Amino acid sequence: MFQLLDLFGTAVFAATGALAAGRKNLDLFGVLVLAIVTAIGGGTLRDLTLGLTPVFWIQAPQYLWIASAAGLVTVMLARYRWLHRGFLPVADALGLATFCVIGAERALAAGVDPATAVLMGVMTGVFGGMIRDVLCGEVPLVLRKELYATAAMAGSLIMVVASLILPGMAIAAWLGFLTALGLRLAAIRWQLSLPVFRHRD
Repeated sequence: MFQLLDLFGTAVFAATGALAAGRKNLDLFGVLVLAIVTAIGGGTLRDLTLGLTPVFWIQAPQYLWIASAAGLVTVMLARYRWLHRGFLPVADALGLATFCVIGAERALAAGVDPATAVLMGVMTGVFGGMIRDVLCGEVPLVLRKELYATAAMAGSLIMVVASLILPGMAIAAWLGFLTALGLRLAAIRWQLSLPVFRHRD
């Protein structure tokens, strides 16, 4: 199930990258670049940080193909207005919840301490989107909108803590996934966010 969700999350994050490229009027090459870096950026940084080389998409090239295909399909769907406005935020929440849990699980499997595993989960979930926003010349979404990185951190934390006290990784993964997904969907529905810092001279 989580392998399928991992591939689904890759496709969804690639779609958000393609839509960001469309808002900046980029060509098809730009669409593919943003789709791919959004989809695999977080996992790539995680693997490099943990010393897991070659990184995951070199060992499993289907991630690149899925990201590329999702980017091109998004272009067609958006061009003919076949993409419902409410679909991508929900799908993105599913991708975020999946990636933060998978990132934390792979970090634990690599033998790191629990705090580092939580950080790796957050990094996997949010870093691709940060690269996308920086390439588009915008303040990253994770720093300025509803609860996003906070949802990833909560999901990773619950997953890591549960894995230490519960038998089997599957239960811990589902608990972390549902925590991150529930928080993110609640943030979208009720526009929940952390307090904003405003400074005036």
